Amino acid sequence: MDRFTEAYEQYLRTGTNKITINTPGEDATYITAVRRNDDGDLIAFKTNTGEELDYLQTLEKARNGQLTGVDVFEKYGRDIIRSEPDGIKENNLDHLPEF
Repeated sequence: MDRFTEAYEQYLRTGTNKITINTPGEDATYITAVRRNDDGDLIAFKTNTGEELDYLQTLEKARNGQLTGVDVFEKYGRDIIRSEPDGIKENNLDHLPEF
């Protein structure tokens, strides 16, 4: 099991109910690619700076305003990462290339 799958499994086991979204800072980056598990769930994200983040790292950066273009909200009893609903299909997480 790679680190991305392991982190996603930890996220599923522990979940989180904190929803805190801050305004992005000057050092904010954005997601350019995603990684999925065998079920098609997003488990990891790559940023425009080349950084590869697991699901928990991505949640934390999004909450802290270090990522633009994503929202954190509660669903299924835990926080979920999703694209900001801006009407642009090409920047939705489901439409980004895989890495």
